[in-house]
Amino acid sequence: MNAVLGGFTTLLAVIAVGWVTARTGVLGTGAAELLSRLSYFVATPALLLLTLADADPSALVSTTLVATAGSAVLCALLYAAVVFWWRRPRAAQVATGALASSYVNAGNLGVAIAVYVLGDASYVAPVLLFQVLVMAPIGLTVLASGRDGHSPRRLLTQPLRTPVVIGCAIGLALSVLGWRPPELVLRPVELLAGLAVPAALLAYGTSLHGSPRPATGAQAGPVWLAVGLKTVAQPALAFGLGSLVQLSGTALLAVTVTSALPTAQNVFVYATSHGQDTELARDVILLTTVLSIPVLAGIALLLG
Repeated sequence: MNAVLGGFTTLLAVIAVGWVTARTGVLGTGAAELLSRLSYFVATPALLLLTLADADPSALVSTTLVATAGSAVLCALLYAAVVFWWRRPRAAQVATGALASSYVNAGNLGVAIAVYVLGDASYVAPVLLFQVLVMAPIGLTVLASGRDGHSPRRLLTQPLRTPVVIGCAIGLALSVLGWRPPELVLRPVELLAGLAVPAALLAYGTSLHGSPRPATGAQAGPVWLAVGLKTVAQPALAFGLGSLVQLSGTALLAVTVTSALPTAQNVFVYATSHGQDTELARDVILLTTVLSIPVLAGIALLLG
């Protein structure tokens, strides 16, 4: 318990530093985007490469996916069912909310929490791979259905060209082959990997300062539906499914914590690129980011 709480204290302290830097303006405008891109495109792929290179490949296809993937799919389907019943929109208009209800910030914040709270970044690898290789292509395909002239082939292959997936793929290949590169090759990768967690946390804290107010009026219903599913329903479903497949201890804590992570900023990027409910994505990301802190702390207290 003390180790888990100590890990969250460390996370919150660095997040607070990020908020202070944004408040004082010492890093200038655009710091959150720069730090986030540095972590996501450079440092996190290096960290996942090193982590998966030393991991057991069989651990990536395990019963934990029943909880993490199952809870994500159920939340996305629940959002789609409620909104279709409520408003009868087009499928492309529902896709953003469905992703916002289920797509966790595994690439940045998830790695940080896995390292400092769970003690092993490999805990986040299964959900990260599931999202990038399954959820993202499906979501992008549905979003593309609402926009004429966009190549479905390019959208489907886009996730496979991202640095995070490339880092995972190289790490998995090294693990399967049982080969470790020379130290001369690994040292710069290790240096870059060391940036992943602090850069992600600083970006997270920086993004909390000056965020716009959540949507009100007609947009408030879908926003709060997505927030409720993401913040409460998804971790609850993950815990239930994890218990059903007899997970316990750190494994059950890991699937519950990763499912309680806030909505990933990727959803905003996807929504913006297709002009589908950009404001909804922005507001859900903001609200789940703020609300995830007490939820994650509560999970740590209950399950730690």
